[in-house]
Amino acid sequence: MAVATISNGRYSYYHDDQTGSCNVIDSHHIVVKQSTMKGFLLYLTILLLLANTVSLILLQETPGVLFFWINLFGIIIVKSLHWNTIEKESVLIMPGLGVQLETHFRSGRVVHRFVPSGGILKPILSECVTPVTCYWSLGLVVRGEAELLLVFQKLRPPMKMLVCVWKALCSASDGKERVGAVVQDQ
Repeated sequence: MAVATISNGRYSYYHDDQTGSCNVIDSHHIVVKQSTMKGFLLYLTILLLLANTVSLILLQETPGVLFFWINLFGIIIVKSLHWNTIEKESVLIMPGLGVQLETHFRSGRVVHRFVPSGGILKPILSECVTPVTCYWSLGLVVRGEAELLLVFQKLRPPMKMLVCVWKALCSASDGKERVGAVVQDQ
């Protein structure tokens, strides 16, 4: 029942609302679109390293050490380009239980973080300004934590995708959807 509601050049947003007799999980997924150029460069690098290794084996008398170092270098490049790449980050909202944050890597590894609903004080949309870029991030103020817990740890999706997740988190944590609200102590 997942429908792509928002998509841009780099990310796609999928919202899967499983409401029924047993399923009350509200899931939000931000999926990174596959880059054909990155895959092409990866396979081109492998092909060039293989061609270089074969030529060195045919031209050198002692290719063992050189063969080892070239293959080690190729494995490091492939691992850095392929294995740590993020496929998607998900937010699973389970009313009454909490929020599960998931990061899915291309290697198959999945990192889970669970925040109980009693520990969530407020979901926050914040603008992050650095000397080079400006982006929006979605965070959770968690009881007992000194720092803000970022919902999307690695990805930087656009604000129109973050607002959908923020509204769902606000409704799940019984917070009001207030933009720019300031609370003052008197």
